[in-house]
Amino acid sequence: MKVIEAKNLTKVYEGVVPVKAVNDVSIDFEDNEFTAVVGPSGSGKTTFLNMVGGLDRPTSGEISVGGTTLKNLSDNEMIDFRLKNIGFVFQSYNLIPVLSAQENTEFIMLLQNKPEAERNQRVKDLLAEVGLEGQEHKRPAQLSGGQQQRVAVARALASKPKFILADEPTANLDSKTAENLLDLMKKLNEEEGITFIFSTHDQRVIDRATRVITLVDGKVVSDEKK
Repeated sequence: MKVIEAKNLTKVYEGVVPVKAVNDVSIDFEDNEFTAVVGPSGSGKTTFLNMVGGLDRPTSGEISVGGTTLKNLSDNEMIDFRLKNIGFVFQSYNLIPVLSAQENTEFIMLLQNKPEAERNQRVKDLLAEVGLEGQEHKRPAQLSGGQQQRVAVARALASKPKFILADEPTANLDSKTAENLLDLMKKLNEEEGITFIFSTHDQRVIDRATRVITLVDGKVVSDEKK
């Protein structure tokens, strides 16, 4: 079943010389995929991911996510849609420094107005699932890079999203930590049916992916399923 459909997607950044970061891309993603979007720096990977996730709007073309056409949403509706449907994992973790691991994970559910008892149980379960039992009350500065990224994964899962968009999630991690994190994501994909789409340079991600899409100069040059 198609969960994401991108049709003639183009993003142009205006300037002295306009830059076409994504150039007329049409591509679909199926349910339960574990996909790596690869290509050299400046190929449009992050821009593409940001448009799929509703963080950036295309110059032309359209995206349908779970049957919802994103261009029809107002800014507030887009925020609400992201909260309910999409989990994000970023290269720089993007945790809130003054909040604990527990509070960072819970934050999305607070925005969703979930009851306290439900929040507490889900946070406990999620942090255990990502291997952070006993670290719940530590702030980001007290955690290693790998632990911070695990909090970011727990936060991404908190809203029970249909899919997770991960932009270079292993870039700041050592090899062993990256391997462990990717094993966790693969397990979530296989056992819970969550669709993962990565923007990555990391061969370890590419090796685990069931589909590899290559972008060059904003265009899809290959799309291979394993």
